[in-house]
Amino acid sequence: MTTFALIGAGPGLGLATARRFGTAGHTVALISRNAEKLDELTAELARDGIQARGFTADVLDIESLNEALYAAAAALGTIEILQYSPVPRADFMKPVLDTGADDLDAPLSFSAKGPVAAVNAVLPGMRNLGRGTLLFVNGASAVRPNPAVAGTSIAFAAESAYARMLHDALAPENIHAAQLIVPGAIRPDAEHSSPEVLAGRLYDIHLKRDAFRHYAEPLPD
Repeated sequence: MTTFALIGAGPGLGLATARRFGTAGHTVALISRNAEKLDELTAELARDGIQARGFTADVLDIESLNEALYAAAAALGTIEILQYSPVPRADFMKPVLDTGADDLDAPLSFSAKGPVAAVNAVLPGMRNLGRGTLLFVNGASAVRPNPAVAGTSIAFAAESAYARMLHDALAPENIHAAQLIVPGAIRPDAEHSSPEVLAGRLYDIHLKRDAFRHYAEPLPD
């Protein structure tokens, strides 16, 4: 049995995706800063018969992120699927003309250094398996920069570039890197962007292993 590791576990998309991959037979590693929230999520998944465990880490603290991923693989089994989808902090989203150089430190650590560290932690295990999937979930500013949220736009662009390079570099090793763009808010009543629908899309991306970039719905004009 292999493991689905989710960085940015929460009660919306995170729980839905964990349930989708767990139902398919994977053990589930949930990674978040909030230990109490992790306990609630693992208990809910356990009620569905899914083996899940929480690991506390902050993506801005590379050491804690590495420790969580190594511990997850040791406790639950090799990580075959990694999803990187933590929600950016509100202070990353200043207008472009109010954004100074120092304002980019945290967003870039969150959306560029964090993914690089996470991928490097799980890649040896995927190579040993001979397969793997790296899933990156971003908002519309990853592909259409928004001057109202400059820090996130810049950092998401860096994450997108990194993920695209992984897609090309790892394809010969049967390791598929893909990005799902969610243009609007994730809401339970959204036709294309509810947690359950998005979880299904992510699982399909994992199975079909074709294009790099996918859209939950078309970008608004």
